[in-house]
Amino acid sequence: MTLPLWTPSPARVEASHLAAFRRRVAAETGLDLPDTRALHAWSVSEPGRFWDLTWDDTGVIGHKGDLAMEPGSAMWEAKFFPKASLNFAENLLDGRGVADQEPAIIYHREDGLGRSLTWAELRSQTAAFAAALRAMGVGAGDRVAAWMPNVPETIVAMLGAATIGAVFTSTSADFGVSGVVDRFGQVAPRVLIAADGYLYGGRAFSRLEQLRQIAAALPSLEKVVVVPVLAPTPDLEGVASAVTYEAFLSSQASATEDHQRFPFDHPLYILYSSGTTGQPKCIVHRAGGVLIKHLQEQQHHCDLRTGDRIFYFTTCGWMMWNWLASGLATGATIVLFDGNPFHPGPEVLFDLVDDLEIAVFGVSAKYLDAGSKAGVRPALTHRLDSLRTITSTGSPLSEDGFRFVYNSIKLDVHLASISGGTDLCGSFVGGDPTMPVHAGEIQGAALGMAMSVLDPDGQPVVGAPGELVCTAPFPSMPLRFWGEDGMARYVSTYYSQNQGIWTHGDYARVTDRGTYVILGRSDATLNAGGVRIGTAEIYRVVETVPGVAEAVAIGQKWDSDTRIVLFVRLTEGAGLTPEVEAEIRRRLSEEESPRHVPALILPVADIPRTRSGKISELAVTAVVNGEPITNVEALANPESLELFRNHPGLHP
Repeated sequence: MTLPLWTPSPARVEASHLAAFRRRVAAETGLDLPDTRALHAWSVSEPGRFWDLTWDDTGVIGHKGDLAMEPGSAMWEAKFFPKASLNFAENLLDGRGVADQEPAIIYHREDGLGRSLTWAELRSQTAAFAAALRAMGVGAGDRVAAWMPNVPETIVAMLGAATIGAVFTSTSADFGVSGVVDRFGQVAPRVLIAADGYLYGGRAFSRLEQLRQIAAALPSLEKVVVVPVLAPTPDLEGVASAVTYEAFLSSQASATEDHQRFPFDHPLYILYSSGTTGQPKCIVHRAGGVLIKHLQEQQHHCDLRTGDRIFYFTTCGWMMWNWLASGLATGATIVLFDGNPFHPGPEVLFDLVDDLEIAVFGVSAKYLDAGSKAGVRPALTHRLDSLRTITSTGSPLSEDGFRFVYNSIKLDVHLASISGGTDLCGSFVGGDPTMPVHAGEIQGAALGMAMSVLDPDGQPVVGAPGELVCTAPFPSMPLRFWGEDGMARYVSTYYSQNQGIWTHGDYARVTDRGTYVILGRSDATLNAGGVRIGTAEIYRVVETVPGVAEAVAIGQKWDSDTRIVLFVRLTEGAGLTPEVEAEIRRRLSEEESPRHVPALILPVADIPRTRSGKISELAVTAVVNGEPITNVEALANPESLELFRNHPGLHP
C-alpha cells in the first residue's frame, strides 16, 4: 500500500464545500454518508434527487420546476429538469453578492499588459453586446462565433450571446484559415468576433489578412466585430461588414440587462472534437447541463468559493476556457492569461498566483512536466499562500508529475488531476478535497457520474485495464452533433460500442480504493501479441530516463502485423546512445512488462500535439502508415509530422 502524497487536515475537510454538501444530503435523506465514496454511491443510485439537491446547493438561478429527471428508453434520451427555465448569462453575472466595483475578470498578457473588468463593467458591456446582437436581428438559436485570444472581450461576447439565447462557438486566434473555416463553416454563424492579432513568445502575429479570407469564406456572416489587440485602430479594409468592438458596443451603450430564460436543454455552446483524422465534429451542449455540471465540479470537487480567484491556462479553442468562464457563476474572479506561459521565464504563472492571490490554479499535465524539466521550484521562490487547489488535465499526469507538485510547488495543496473531455464539457473523474492524493491516481469518479472500467467482454473490472465508460445519464450529455444526421452520428460515436452506455474512448484502470488511472486513448492503444497497452503506461516510464524529454508510441504496420515504435525527443545536448536505448528497454521490461518494450526506438526533434497540449498518437500513426490526415489545423505544431513521414529508422 503506497502512502499518500497529501492528506487534508480534519479542519480542512470539515470546512470544504463538499463535506458541507455531504452533511446536507445525509440530513435530508436520513442516510449514513461517512465519506465521499458513500456520497458518490448515493448520487448514482438516486440521480434525480442528487441533481435536484445540487441545483439548490450550488445556487443555480432560475425556475427549477417539480421534476429533476425524466428517464428515457435510451441513456441519451433522459431529460434533466424538463420543466426548468434559466439563463446562463444571468447565472454568471449575478456575482453572489460580491461588490460591483470588485473585479470579475483580471487579464494578463505575456508582455506584462494587464487590465480588469469589474462586475459592473462586465454586466454593462454584456448588456450592450446583447442589445447590439438583438438590433441586427440575431436571436435564440442563431450562432455567434469567436476567433479570439484569451481576452475579456471573448467572455463578453459569449455572455452577450447567452443573454439572448444565441449559440456561442469559439476557437483560438492561432488557428489558420482552413482550421477556422472547417469549424465555423459547418455551423453558419451570423456574427464573428475576431482580434487583429495576438502575441506569443515575444512575437506579434497579425491576423487581419487571414480574417479577410475567413470572412470571405463564411457566407453566413452578417457582421464581423474586430477587437484591437495589436493596434489601437485595426485596418478593417477588405473585411466585409466589419466594425470595431468599441463601435459595436457604443451603438447600444445605454442598454440594461435583459435576460430571457430558456429551457434547461436550450443550446448554449458548439464545441469541436480535435479532428486530427477527419473533419471536426460539432458538439452541441445544453445551457442547463453545462451550468450545473460546472458548478458542481468547481464547488464540490475543487472547493471554489465566492470571492475566490480562479485561473486556468487555456485558449479559447479548448473546453477548459468554457469551464473557467463558469467560475463567474460562483461569484469568483476569473483570471485570464494570454501568451506563452514560459515567457519571459518559467515563473510567470506562479508570479500571477502571488500577485493576484489565486486560490484555484489550473494547468495542463504537459505544463507541469515542462516546469519540472525546466527546474522550476516555486516552493523556494514564491509565497503561494492563497493557493488551495491545483488542477491538471489535458493528458494523464505521471507519478513524477504528482511528486513535482508536492516537492517543488507546495506541500499543503490539493492536487486535483481531472479527466473528461470536450464531449461532455466537463469531467468524468476528478479531485476530492476531503480525500488523500496518491501519486499517479485521480481521486475518484465525479459525483453523479456512474463510472466503470470494462474488460474486452464488457464486464466491470477492478485492478485491470479496460474501457472507461459511464453507465447512466448525466446533465451535460451533448444534445447532438450539429448538421445533417447529427443525432444519429452522436449516438453512434458514444453509445454503439457497449450496448447503449457512454464509451468515452479512454483506456483506464480503477484501483481497489476507487481511484482512477488513465492509460491513454483507447483508439491509440497498442496491441502487442494480443495484449492491449495504454500509451501512458509507456510514457510514465520512458520519461524518467535521463536525457528523454518526452515520447510518442505508435503501432506501425509491418510484415502483415503491427510493431510498436517509440519515438523520443531528447533533452538539449543528449543523444540516443546505445546506453540510453538499453536503459529505456530495461525499465519498460522491469517496471511494466516485456510486451511494453518497443521493436524500434528512434530519435525525433519534435512531437505533434493538439492545441490543448495532448500528444497526437493518431496523427503520428497515420503519417507512419501512409494514411491521410485531413485536419492538420487541429495540431499546434503540424510541421513536426514531416519528421515522421519518412524517418530513416522506419525503413531499414
